Amino acid sequence: MKMTLLYIVLAAVMTACGSTGTSTASDSTADSATTTTSTAQPVFDGNAAYQLARQQCEFGPRVPATPAHAKCADWLTSTLEACCDTVMVQTGTVQTATEGKLGIKNIIGTINPQASQRLLLLAHWDTRPWADNDPNAANHDKPVMGANDGASGVAVLLQLARQLKESGTTLGIDIVLVDAEDMGVNDNEDSWALGAQYWAQHPHVAGYKPLFGILLDMVGSEDATFTREYYSMQYANGFVDLVWKCAAGSHFINAQGGAVTDDHIFINRAGIPCIDIIDMRADSETGFCPEWHTVDDTIGNISPATLAEVGQTLLNVIAQLEQ
Repeated sequence: MKMTLLYIVLAAVMTACGSTGTSTASDSTADSATTTTSTAQPVFDGNAAYQLARQQCEFGPRVPATPAHAKCADWLTSTLEACCDTVMVQTGTVQTATEGKLGIKNIIGTINPQASQRLLLLAHWDTRPWADNDPNAANHDKPVMGANDGASGVAVLLQLARQLKESGTTLGIDIVLVDAEDMGVNDNEDSWALGAQYWAQHPHVAGYKPLFGILLDMVGSEDATFTREYYSMQYANGFVDLVWKCAAGSHFINAQGGAVTDDHIFINRAGIPCIDIIDMRADSETGFCPEWHTVDDTIGNISPATLAEVGQTLLNVIAQLEQ
């Protein structure tokens, strides 16, 4: 796929996560979002999250319909079973743009299933079959390891579930690990986020209506920048405000970011407000980190400190909602 970036006045048209969208130029002098931590607040363990990302990568690329994907699905299910009240594996069949019909597994862990006030947390656990953004064309047919693009968001959610198991929460939380996010092709928006599209059409609970959702995608890079993603602002501006007020570190930038076709688009279209915490780069031709959709998306490019900031932000949000 060919990534382009064209500047028009103060807006940029970019290909992001495989589909075109609008990126508003951010103010370079914008301050980082206010940190709202408390001495009584549990501290998120970024090192433990890092090890969970490493364990996913040890299976190899988690490309759907491969042995590594199947083995990782079993591991994710058992890991969630150790810290959630209920776990289910939602299976289905989706139509891909290039590979025909594909079986998928969305893995769903629920905490406090009887609670009426609920928070939806998502990340995709699959990895891209083709490193088609790699600078070396010889790598374009190789699968992506997905340490950042896949494992990082999942690792934060797994560690969050572990810590909530220990500390407890009055909030209902649904962790949805969606499959087949990264099977898409350029200029075909509906070819992306296939697992999320399936879940949006077949929620694990009939009439499911959480307060809102938070998607994590590419949240592990040492020099990540998390700006306010465009579609998140369009669909769920107030919840973006809440999360950025709870932000727990300098990687969260209080500025308008680009527009990304990602899992949250289809969650929002299903009537559930959902925001995307995703690493976007204003100084990058692709709009993302240099390792995006390349063979260099490996565990060595993941930072425990960044994972800790994202996980702490989620803990802060949960504490705020419990008040």
